[in-house]
Amino acid sequence: MPTVDAIRAALTQVQDPDLHQDLVALNMIRNITIEGGAVAFDLVLTTGACPVKKQLEDECRAAARSVAGVTAVEIRVSAEVPKGPSRQDVLPGVRHVIGVGSGKGGVGKSTVTANLACALVKHGAHVGILDADIYGPSMPMMFGVNRQPFIHNKKMVPLMSHGVHLISMGFLVDDQQPVIWRGPMIMGALKQFLTDVDWGELDYLLVDLPPGTGDIQMTLIQTVPLAGCVVVSTPQAVALLDARRSVKMFQKMDVPIFGIVENMSQFICPQCQHVSDIFGAGGAEAEATACQVPFLGRVPIEPAVRAAGDDGRPVVLTHPDSHSARAFTSIAERVAQRASIHALRP
Repeated sequence: MPTVDAIRAALTQVQDPDLHQDLVALNMIRNITIEGGAVAFDLVLTTGACPVKKQLEDECRAAARSVAGVTAVEIRVSAEVPKGPSRQDVLPGVRHVIGVGSGKGGVGKSTVTANLACALVKHGAHVGILDADIYGPSMPMMFGVNRQPFIHNKKMVPLMSHGVHLISMGFLVDDQQPVIWRGPMIMGALKQFLTDVDWGELDYLLVDLPPGTGDIQMTLIQTVPLAGCVVVSTPQAVALLDARRSVKMFQKMDVPIFGIVENMSQFICPQCQHVSDIFGAGGAEAEATACQVPFLGRVPIEPAVRAAGDDGRPVVLTHPDSHSARAFTSIAERVAQRASIHALRP
C-alpha cells in the first residue's frame, strides 16, 4: 500500500519550469490522502492563469502513479497568488501592482489593459484597474460605466464592471469637460487614487499609464512598489523608438520589465481571413530581443476589438474565440506568470 511519504517523495521530481524548484518545496502540493490505492492531493498554483497548468497536472499525475500500489490519482487544482513587494501603508491588500505603459499614444495601451484585466478575471483572479491617464481616461467607455463612485469610511469605493474594480478620472468629471490641471494637481490625484481608495483584496492591480515617461510614471514608482510593467507598442519604427524609451525609464527606476506586447501586429480581414502587415511585422519582438526583455506576444487588428471597446465589453468577453481574444488571454497568462516568478524568486 502506498504511503504519504512515498507520494510526497515522488512529487519532488516535478519542478516548476520557471522557478526551478520542486513543487513540494514550493508548498504547491498539499493535503495528500490515501484510501487503498486511491491517492488525492491539492495542487496549488501561483496563479489561476498559469500557462503550464495542464503540464504540471499531467506530471504530478504521472509521478504519483509511479509509486507502487497506486491505482487512481485525484488532483484538486486551485490557485493562491503570492504577494509581491508592498508597503503596508499603501495598497496593503493588493498582491501585485503592474504598470501598463507605452512610449507614445495611439498604440492601444488602454485596450490591452482592459482585455488583460478581463482575461485574468476569467481565470478566477481578483483584478482592479487604476486609470492613471488623467487627461484622457478611457476605462469608463471601455467598461460601459457612466456613474460616480461612492464614499465609505472616508475612502472612495471602486466601481465594478465585468468583475473588474475600476477607478478613473472619467468617473469624476463630465466626459465633455477637459482636465486642465498643472503637474502638481495631477500628481495629487494619482496619489489619492492609490491611498484614498478602498481597493480591498486584489490579486492584480493594473495601472493604465499615460503615454510617455513623465511625472505620473515617476510618481507611481515612488509611491508604491511595482511588481513589474508591461510595455505596449505597434510594429512600426516610430512607435518602437518611443517604446524603447519607456523600457529604459523603467529599467533606470529598477522596475522589472515583464515584457513587450506588439499590438496591431496584423490586420485579419473578417470576410476572407487574409492577413496584412499594415504596420510592419515583428518589430516589437526584435525590440524585446535588443532590450533583453521578454516578448509577451502579438495582438492582431480585428474590427471586433474596436466594436467591443466602444460597446463597453472587451473583446475577450464578447468574442472569446477570436484571434485577438486568444492573444490577449495568452499574454495575460504570461504576465501573471512573470508576477509569480518575481514574487517567489530569491
